[in-house]
Amino acid sequence: MNTVPWWASESLWKKAAIWVTAVMLVVLIFLTFDSVRQITAGNGERVPAYSVINQRIYYRLDRDRGYSVPVIGADAPLFGARLNEDEAMALVRLGKLTVQAKNCMNCHTLLGNGAYFAPDLTKAWLDPAWINETSRERLMVEFLMDPETNARTFGTGRRMPPLGITEPEARGVVAFLKWMSSIDTNGFPAAFPPMSQVGDP
Repeated sequence: MNTVPWWASESLWKKAAIWVTAVMLVVLIFLTFDSVRQITAGNGERVPAYSVINQRIYYRLDRDRGYSVPVIGADAPLFGARLNEDEAMALVRLGKLTVQAKNCMNCHTLLGNGAYFAPDLTKAWLDPAWINETSRERLMVEFLMDPETNARTFGTGRRMPPLGITEPEARGVVAFLKWMSSIDTNGFPAAFPPMSQVGDP
């Protein structure tokens, strides 16, 4: 008589498969909700609320973690106008939708996604190419609206094509880039030298 050990029985493994699948499904659902909470603006420690565009954003080396992290500083309203959370969200959302509609990720990288033909935009708000804090907002808007006239290729020869971005859309993109620079990305992109700003820590 051929007896199958208990641990090799077909019914045990069927039940085990059902239980493991059920438990993992519960874990996956929990992790999904936790991840969404962590990456929702204003809910987690790493993704600030949209109204952060009203404040100065710095980067400081965190010696424990081994890379620079964003620091939210004093008031520095975007375009000189302090926005409440709803107004800031609307402006950032306009910028995000513009970035999506113009397919910016075809050339640029945002938060680790996209292409590497053009500069990474994750911390573009703090890029030293904008010269200084005083000129940054104006230069960014002018560049987005007319990249051919206002391009600075720094010897690469790469140029952004005119995308027909309106002034409200350009202001939205600038707001989106400022907000995105406040996100703690675990040091990505690495070795980024931020623009010097008044009052940097």
